[in-house]
Amino acid sequence: MRSALPQLQSRLPKVGTTIFTVMSALAAEHGAVNLGQGFPDFECDPKLVEAVADAMRAGFNQYPPMPGVAPLREAIAHKIAQLYRAEYDPVSEITVTAGATQAIFTAVLAVVGPGDEVIVLEPVYDSYIPSIELAGGKAVVIAMDADFRVPWEKVRAAVTPRTRAIMVNSPHNPSGTILRDADLRELESIATQADLVVISDEVYEHMVFDGEPHRSVSSWPGLAQRSFVISSFGKTFHVTGWKVAYCAAPAELSAEFRKVHQFNVFTVNTPAQHGLAEYMRDPAHYLDLSAFYQRKRDLFREGLARTRLRLLPCEGTYFQVVDYSAVSSLAEADFARWLTTELGVAAIPLSAFCDQPVERAMVRFCFAKRDETLRLALSRLERL
Repeated sequence: MRSALPQLQSRLPKVGTTIFTVMSALAAEHGAVNLGQGFPDFECDPKLVEAVADAMRAGFNQYPPMPGVAPLREAIAHKIAQLYRAEYDPVSEITVTAGATQAIFTAVLAVVGPGDEVIVLEPVYDSYIPSIELAGGKAVVIAMDADFRVPWEKVRAAVTPRTRAIMVNSPHNPSGTILRDADLRELESIATQADLVVISDEVYEHMVFDGEPHRSVSSWPGLAQRSFVISSFGKTFHVTGWKVAYCAAPAELSAEFRKVHQFNVFTVNTPAQHGLAEYMRDPAHYLDLSAFYQRKRDLFREGLARTRLRLLPCEGTYFQVVDYSAVSSLAEADFARWLTTELGVAAIPLSAFCDQPVERAMVRFCFAKRDETLRLALSRLERL
């Protein structure tokens, strides 16, 4: 006889299959255009693939150093210095990670312990709160205002003696808003006065539109000295499946980060690192990205303007949020399913980005797609 299964107490009892997986499966089942999950449906630059292949042929196929290969860490430090006038030592302050989600999780585990509180801004990317809970901490959720701006007075009021860190994300997923100078000034004031660590998710840093700069936490010395700054090669170079990202942080924070990193990942794909380092020799590969995605944003928004959906501003990322209250009274998850099964276009309900679902009659589309994919989706959405 088979013995009974052991009794398990879930570390994440509220977590099930993510909405991204659910909606992608539903889109495939119904032949819908998948504008839900945030990944491109076009290929990356063949030069990047060839650079990785060259690294494989050159024999870079064994374990690299734990923090990442030197040429890539040097390229990252050079990029940050050029764009944000921030100096990071590539030896002790740059760590290559297995994607941004791993970097976020590692940063949380490095500084958050049982009973610590971490302030998060809602709508919040789905990995933040589970990371905090797995570290034994408690997420303190502050809702963004109706325009998806940060109510800093509420953030300041939420700080207690147990507050250890605050997590920010700009450009913001899912809303597409960006932090501005006044926001970073407030963040610096709060973090400095309360001695908080900042975990800054900047994976869409090269997708900021209409001439606005990306305001990196690393560009503010008072913030940089207490921050983990995270970005993603997968997002920047259209290779989300490669799962390569990085974390920039002062040496003391990086040392704690690497203590965790060496045991939850240890190191990251060697030939991909060498290929990325070679590809980054030409800064146009990331500097031209905002214009590339702004054109797609404008194409998509022009088509959506012909529907009854109300467009919210999109200042960055490759996501567009719409208000569908003029179309339907369905709850967000139900509307997203209806949109997928009846109109053949998949989206993500904004309520999926809330710890306790909030109904705003809004869904999020991803426009990181080929023009023909966007036009097909628009031809279906124009029936609304």
